[in-house]
Order: sequence, then structure tokens, then C-alpha cells
Amino acid sequence: MYIGIIYFIVIILANTVGAISGMGGGVIIKPVLDTLHFHSLAAISFYSSVAVFTMSIVSTMRQLKNGLKLQIPIAVFVSLGSVVGGISGNTVFESLLRLFSDEKYVQLVQIILTIVTLLFAYFYTKIGNERSLELSHPVWYVIVGLFLGFTSTLLGIGGGPINVALLMLCFGIPIKEATVYSIVTIFFSQAAKLVTIAQVTGFERFDLSILLYVIPAAIVGGFVGALISGKISSERVTQVYQVVILLVLLLNLWNGIQLFV
Repeated sequence: MYIGIIYFIVIILANTVGAISGMGGGVIIKPVLDTLHFHSLAAISFYSSVAVFTMSIVSTMRQLKNGLKLQIPIAVFVSLGSVVGGISGNTVFESLLRLFSDEKYVQLVQIILTIVTLLFAYFYTKIGNERSLELSHPVWYVIVGLFLGFTSTLLGIGGGPINVALLMLCFGIPIKEATVYSIVTIFFSQAAKLVTIAQVTGFERFDLSILLYVIPAAIVGGFVGALISGKISSERVTQVYQVVILLVLLLNLWNGIQLFV
């Protein structure tokens, strides 16, 4: 029971921040749960996906209720790409688990790739967020969604800081709007991942009782995060985004070092 309570607290805090910043919470949940070592890498990835998937539903509904309008072509085509990316990313993740006898090597791959995306996201929002490619063709929307869905499921973080930064860079949209598209992308990529798990391996290998803590925490975190996001400025969202990136970067570095200590 105490494990469930710890997960509950971690997920509420992570999903609140994730909903505000558009990261989805998984970029915080995944390394924190890795540090705690309560479950296997596959189980942690699954719980993180369920948490951010639940949060994405609550947060998107709340944001739309607050009156934020989405550009339908971007939302539709990015989501389409994220579905394919979500399936592909989970397939590669499962293949890596089968390839390596020790899952710590898969975790190391995840940590390295996560650090790379964190650095990109931080420096883009810090020094380059006024530059964008202004891409507008539906093909580009699908390609970006494909990449984001793939990386988020492969890394087990559900969304991540790269979503917001890449959406801003490619399509020239402001950060508060990018956070909402990011959450929508998370919804479709994680839905695809969970359906794939159900069809390929099933959920029997996971302790599903943990979901009794994960899902309520994700709902509360998504609701609170969306509520706060609707009341703060874009500048404040950027500050939250950058602070979280730095903290998660340090946590991932720590986890990487601990793998070989």
C-alpha cells in the first residue's frame, strides 16, 4: 500500500507540472520511479503511460473549456502521426528489452536520449524561441506527430519537453498553444501504446492494483495543472518549463550514474 501512496503523490505533483508546461508529467514520473526501483522498467513505462494518458484527457477538456481554440489541421494530422509513432515506439522498446539480457542497458539508452531532448528543449526555449520554420503542409504535421509519438513511447515518458519545443520550432505557435497540442499528441500516442500492449503482451505481467493510485492521481494532477495554466502568463509557463527541464536533467544524470555504481 505504501508504494501506491508514494506513486499517488509523485503522479499528482508530476502531472500538475506536466499539464502546465505541456510535458505530460511522464518526463518527471519515469526518472523518479526509476530511482525508487519498485518495479521493472516495462512496468514503470506502463504506469507512466497510464498516468499521462489519463492526465491528457482531463487537461485537454479543461483547456478547451477555458476557451482555448485549436487549429484543427494541426491537431488532426499531428495526432494521426502520433498514433503511428506510439505504436512504433512501443515496438522498438519491447524489442530492446528482448535484445538486452539486462534491462539497465535499455534504461541507459532511454536516459541518454532523454538528456539529448532535454538539452534541445531547454536551449530552444532559452535562446531560440523566436525562430520558427513556419511549416504548414499536412505532411509536416504528420511527420512531427510521428516523431513525437515515437520518442515519447520509446523513452517511456509519455510526452516530454521536446513536444512543446518542436511544435514551436516547426509551426511557429506560442508556448501556451503548443502545450495544448502537446497534450493532444500525448493522448493519441499513449492510447496507441496501451492498445498495442493489450493486443501483444496483455496487462497480466503488471501489478494492476497500482492503477487504483495512478489513475486518480493523474486526474487530480491534470485538472489542477490545466486550472493553473489557464490563469498564468506565457512567460510564467516558459519559466516553469525551463526549471522542470533542469531538474529532470539532473535526475536523469543521477540515474545514469547509479546504473554503473
